Amino acid sequence: MAQKKVAFYTLGCKLNFSETSTIARNFKDEGFERVDFKEEADIYVINTCSVTENADKRFKTIVKQAQKINPDAFVAAVGCYAQLKPQELADVHGVDLVLGATEKFKITDYINDLSKNDFGEVHSCEIEEADFYVGSYSIGDRTRAFLKVQDGCDYKCTYCTIPLARGISRSDELLNVLKNAKEISEKGIKEIVLTGVNIGDYGKGEFGNKKHEHTFYELVQALDKVEGIERLRISSIEPNLLKNETIDFVSKSRIFVPHFHIPLQSGNNEILKLMRRRYMKELYVDRVNKIKEVMPHACIGVDVIVGFPGETDEMFLETYNFLNGLDISYLHVFTYSERDNTVAATMEGEVPKNVRAKRSKMLRGLSVKMRRAYYESQIGSSRTVLFESENKEGYIHGFTENYVKVKTPWNPELVNTLQDVTLTKIDDDGIVRFDFIKELA
Repeated sequence: MAQKKVAFYTLGCKLNFSETSTIARNFKDEGFERVDFKEEADIYVINTCSVTENADKRFKTIVKQAQKINPDAFVAAVGCYAQLKPQELADVHGVDLVLGATEKFKITDYINDLSKNDFGEVHSCEIEEADFYVGSYSIGDRTRAFLKVQDGCDYKCTYCTIPLARGISRSDELLNVLKNAKEISEKGIKEIVLTGVNIGDYGKGEFGNKKHEHTFYELVQALDKVEGIERLRISSIEPNLLKNETIDFVSKSRIFVPHFHIPLQSGNNEILKLMRRRYMKELYVDRVNKIKEVMPHACIGVDVIVGFPGETDEMFLETYNFLNGLDISYLHVFTYSERDNTVAATMEGEVPKNVRAKRSKMLRGLSVKMRRAYYESQIGSSRTVLFESENKEGYIHGFTENYVKVKTPWNPELVNTLQDVTLTKIDDDGIVRFDFIKELA
């Protein structure tokens, strides 16, 4: 019998990528061969996202792509959107199986004969049942791995469906995180990115209850001691959970890099209250100032939402000016979209779609200027670059520890290596050029 082939498509966040990687390893253990999504496979697994309207729409397109390659292939949908709207996905032509939050890691148990179904079969739990933890990490990309340390969220932000899709906040056991980190480092991967839904909440639910055995700060301290890891990067962390002790520790760390991604969402306190965020903008300023005080060269990325219900032109301009006055490096701009079963979807003061689009464009333009200014501030400094594995139009790219993107003519010997460089100039495409501090052997 020929070996069955499986292909994966991941929508959404780093956490989804780490979980897809874990699910893929489960298939491998069952004797499947993993192939690229563009290739013919017996089964296509789509890991869905529910954060934006766009991710919902893309799902149908991806199902069509799979069916075009192999009309007889078995198509399974897993992940956040599959938990929130299982029947909607099951009704998409060509979908055979939909698995919710607790079932996705048991997908191989649900796949029997791979014959196409007349209609999509749904297995999704009540989200209250998503109270156990499944550890994950991704190792598809040779240069970095996403290591999941936490899942779910106890926050009740009015625009967010993640608690509905992923359940309560719960964490991996510290010893298991360290074991996974060691496994990753032994595979020759140089950089680990810590990921989760709300990683600053790490420790809660480590033993299936609300007891905090460990904190995020203790996790950072323990990971810093793992042998063989060259770099550790903290992904998105809430400003109210990013403590001074963690910032100070990162500034002196052997392997944690000076790069933070801190969601703001709005620079107007009234909107922050409507969003039910757990801080005011003054705390955010304090976090940025603290980071820059101990790591002046640190890169700080910011999430911001435009067009939230009730956001007037004045409120948006307050956000724009607030961001413009902060010592930050780039923005991730999200245009607010109504999500079912969220408080915000019922709020008054809907912002017209064209106004949302205009505000989004303004902030994206600001982000381009910010990144340019940040890169310019780094010219002349000496940094360490981790090079990636792709040949992009004759160039190899990489990132410095403080997240400056660089490039140099393609050289396969540089792939997955760390090199000391001096940053020299910004190229026409906005990527930084450099000189090697010592010539390659």
